[in-house]
Amino acid sequence: MVTLTRIYTRGGDKGETSLGSGTRVPKHDLRVAAYGTVDEANAAVGLARLHTAGAADAMLHRIQDDLFDLGADLCTPGDDFNDSKSLRIVQEQVDRLEREIDGMNATLAPLKSFVLPGGTAAAAYLHLARTVARRAERLITELAGREAVNPAAIRYINRLSDHLFVLSRHVNGDGAKDVLWRPGANR
Repeated sequence: MVTLTRIYTRGGDKGETSLGSGTRVPKHDLRVAAYGTVDEANAAVGLARLHTAGAADAMLHRIQDDLFDLGADLCTPGDDFNDSKSLRIVQEQVDRLEREIDGMNATLAPLKSFVLPGGTAAAAYLHLARTVARRAERLITELAGREAVNPAAIRYINRLSDHLFVLSRHVNGDGAKDVLWRPGANR
C-alpha cells in the first residue's frame, strides 16, 4: 500500500517530473503523456462506475486497479519486465479481460451497424473511457517505437478498449438500447 503524507512537493514547479526510476524528465515527455492518458482513462472509468452496479461495477473496479498498475509500469523505464522490484502488467491481467469480454459477448446480438456512444449514461461514459484508452494506446505504441515498453502493457491497453466497448453494449440491455449509426441519414 502507498502512503501519501504530502500532496504537493514543488518538484514540478520548473516543468519537470520524476519517473519511477527517479529520472527527471519534462512534463511533456512522451512517457509522461502515455501514463497521464492512462490516468485520464481511469477517471472516465470512474464516471462510468457512477452508473453501474453488480458484476459490471466489479469489473470496472478491477480495471481501475489495473490502470494504476499500468501507470506504474509505464512510469518505470527499463527493459527487464520480469523484475520483481517493479510493478508491471502481467499476461494474467490481459487474460482476465479476454475472459470477461467472451462472457459478455456471448449474450450480445450481432451488430448490424457501428454503435454510437449513448443509450444509457453508463454506456456513454464507457465509450468515453474507450476512446481515451485508444488515445493512451496510440501514445504507448509511439513510446514503444522509441523506448522499451512492456509488451503485456500494450496488449492490456488494446484489450481494454475492446472490453469497454463490449461492456457498453452489455449495460445497454445487452445491446437493446444501443444507438446505431445510420450512414448518410442526414443528407
